[in-house]
Amino acid sequence: MTRFLRMLFLALALAGCPALSGPVFAQDAEDEEQYKPVLPDVSIYKAMLDANKVTGWIQFRNYDDKQLIYFTALQTMHCRLSEIRYSVNSDALDKRFPLGKCNPQIPFNLPEDNTNEYIYISLPAGEAKTLTIQAVWDDGAGSEIVVYKPCEGVGDSTCAQIKAIKKPKKQLQEPVPADSPIRAVQSETPGKTFTEPTPSTAARP
Repeated sequence: MTRFLRMLFLALALAGCPALSGPVFAQDAEDEEQYKPVLPDVSIYKAMLDANKVTGWIQFRNYDDKQLIYFTALQTMHCRLSEIRYSVNSDALDKRFPLGKCNPQIPFNLPEDNTNEYIYISLPAGEAKTLTIQAVWDDGAGSEIVVYKPCEGVGDSTCAQIKAIKKPKKQLQEPVPADSPIRAVQSETPGKTFTEPTPSTAARP
């Protein structure tokens, strides 16, 4: 059978079979260039954000005499976000939660992180009475501002309740490349030329 296949292959090659010709391989290579990973439309991410609002863009948890606040839901949207703005026990939105590097092939995956820097912040037990948060999209548009508070009587389970919802006071300016944690994955698409976060923009409290 092996000899038969070799002879068949040779016969096809001598006959100039298109499947074995050079130009077809070149065309295949060109076709592969056209199918680069494309990020899902921002409308999908906005729908996800809205769907997660009631259950919590963040989650509070009491664990090992600490208060952990998880940003997992927002981190899954990191490929379309330029910032996560938040503040603890105030409405200042003066802190930034670090966003992972975007891989357009797995846009909804959480970034690999052995330190949990991209997953949660840790505070002394009971410190956060509220957490105010706003997502900023990669085009500079800001979401509504939501104030969450810890759920009562849930032990060490993760939970959050909405305390208030506020509209942004003014339209956010479009972020400059240095403000965004996402590398360029679609250079021909506006709003997708980015750099990785600097320590000042990815600092944790």
